[in-house]
Amino acid sequence: MWIWQSRRWPHFEFDAQALQPALAAARVAQGRMLGMASGLQLIDLGELQLNEWTQEAIATAQIEGETLQVNSVRASAARRLGLDPATRPPRDARTEATLDLVEAAVMRWQKPLTRTTLFDWHAALFPSGRSGVTRITTGAWRTHAEPMQIVTPRLGKPDLVHYEAPPSREVPAQMKALLDWFEQQRELPQIDGIVRSALVHLWFEVIHPFEDGNGRMGRAISDLALAQDTASSQRLCSLSSQILLDRANYYSELAAASAQGHMDVTPWVLWFSGCVEKACLASLAHIEAATRKTSYWATLGSSHPPLTASQRKVINKLYDAGPGGFLGGMSTEKYVAITGASRATAYRELTELTSLGLIVKSGQGRGTRYALVA
Repeated sequence: MWIWQSRRWPHFEFDAQALQPALAAARVAQGRMLGMASGLQLIDLGELQLNEWTQEAIATAQIEGETLQVNSVRASAARRLGLDPATRPPRDARTEATLDLVEAAVMRWQKPLTRTTLFDWHAALFPSGRSGVTRITTGAWRTHAEPMQIVTPRLGKPDLVHYEAPPSREVPAQMKALLDWFEQQRELPQIDGIVRSALVHLWFEVIHPFEDGNGRMGRAISDLALAQDTASSQRLCSLSSQILLDRANYYSELAAASAQGHMDVTPWVLWFSGCVEKACLASLAHIEAATRKTSYWATLGSSHPPLTASQRKVINKLYDAGPGGFLGGMSTEKYVAITGASRATAYRELTELTSLGLIVKSGQGRGTRYALVA
């Protein structure tokens, strides 16, 4: 029996007392993240959002087994955020489609979520009208007569059915109920915003209203719910990155919640709340690193002469990599590759940084390497 076959569907139930510790921990992490982010300089806040947009797009695609190129995603995200991308690789259709969804999920937090909005998102996610080589219906609910199933093919045996969604003929009414509830909870919230995000994700995945892309669409709706909860279009953390790290449990928790004859989804909401907490803590670590970096440059600027743009770029690379993080150490050749400077300029600028006490030199000849002074 599937959860949507329950007589009480879709009236989800959860144990508020059992959820309280997990929700409190998530709220503490979220509060610390928002507090630290509010103190960031504008350039650091832009960099943080760029990193989180990039991580979210790559992760939500990777959860579905699709790989996006980091440079392409980062350049497109920078362009959308009004930042100047360091590189301008050719636009990639899959990257643009995924980022359309990532952007829409947070930028339209003040607007109602409607059927038309979801159709637009879905059409943008599959601009060619195909999923791989298969032509699919885009920008509309599924209508096929055959069951919508999640299966594992087995050689010489019937497919293993993990889940079967409601019939296509029921999808319009099922989605109307979901969207009505989602909007009602936005205008007059009666449950915690994190719980709302967890429930709408599960609810959407249970219905599985589209022929493909339901996972990415569901995670985007969860992101929208969290953006509405914080009343902000700033994406400061990546939920999909944390889901990707725990992908096996993500699928098992969804499967367990979907394949039951009762409406108590406390375990799913507990798992989801923990995921939100971890996403906020991961972002908090990035914010703290950005704060330390700003402090580093402030101290450096007050005690040293101005550096060239190339020197600043290399110092930033070394700082971001951390102790031992820059594979093989900095060399003249790497300086040239990173900055585009001539070999003579690279050698001179590395020598200047060494004399200023900002980097330390080791080795000789072709084995000469430079590291940031701790």
